[in-house]
Parts: sequence; structure tokens; C-alpha cells
Amino acid sequence: MASRNYAYQYETSPRKIKPDYNKPSKGKQTKSKATSKKRSARQENKARKREQEALKIQKKLVLKTKLSIFFKCIILFGIIFFMLFRNSQISEQFSKIQKLKTEITSLQKENDQLEISIQNSLNLNNIEQAAKELLGMQRLTNKQTVYISIPKKDYVEHRAEEVIIEEEKGFFEGLVEKLKSLF
Repeated sequence: MASRNYAYQYETSPRKIKPDYNKPSKGKQTKSKATSKKRSARQENKARKREQEALKIQKKLVLKTKLSIFFKCIILFGIIFFMLFRNSQISEQFSKIQKLKTEITSLQKENDQLEISIQNSLNLNNIEQAAKELLGMQRLTNKQTVYISIPKKDYVEHRAEEVIIEEEKGFFEGLVEKLKSLF
């Protein structure tokens, strides 16, 4: 089989040659050559203009894509920065919470110890010991006990008490009572 890298070296299709029925004279040939040169120059200018316009359009497209990529990158970095900032705030608040929790547990332990010390200080044995040591007090003995006899007529008799219940009266009722007491 033939290799694909090789191509036909010569074109094999027959060309159709157009016959020139009207041959121009030499003066016309110079004119046609001049006009054809002008036409080719115009065509070249038009082609250059088209190429320049195509280059301008292509540059605009490249600039637009670069700007869109730039703004997308800025937005992406903004989102990433925002997420990192929020995560740092969350971790800071979490550390504050942990610090407060440890402070609460230490205060609760101290509070429990103070409650135990208060209960121990309210113990009667501790009170008696403090009274003996700090104040120099002693327990009563039988010699220090004195009994008193009181005659019966010195007793106080209970008397029936009168209970006066005053009801709260409204403004107008109080005003009427005051007016009645004046007249």
C-alpha cells in the first residue's frame, strides 16, 4: 500500500482554457494592466483592512476573556478569603467558649470546696472548739447552774385580743368616710 505521507506531485485534472475572442490592442492592454494593478492594490488594501479588523476583533475577544478570567479570579479569591475569615472567627469563638468552660469548672470546684468548708464550720463540735480556743469559753458545770422559783401571782395572764381588720377602701369610699367624720 502507498504511504499516506506522499501526495500527488502534479495535478492530474484537465484545465479548461478560456479562449480570448476579443484581444485588446496594446493601448488597452496597458490600461487593463494599470487597472488590474489598481484593482489588485485595492483588493490588497481591502484584504489588509479585513485582516486588521479581524486582528482588532480577535484582540478584543482576547482582552474580554482575560478580563473575565481576571474578575473570576478576584471573585474566587474573595470567596476564599471570606471563608478563611469566617473560619478564623469561628475558631476564635470556639477557643473563647472552651476557655469559659474551663473557668466555669474551676469556679464550680471552688464553690463546692467553699460549701464543704461552710458545712464543716457549722458543725457543733467545730463551734464548741472555736468557742473554747478563741473566746476562752467553757462548758457549764453543776455549780454554775442556778434555779429560780417564781410565785404564781407573778405569772402573766393571757388576754383575749381584739383583732381589728381594716379593709382597704376605694378612693371614693375613703372620701365619703372623711366627709362623714367632719359633719
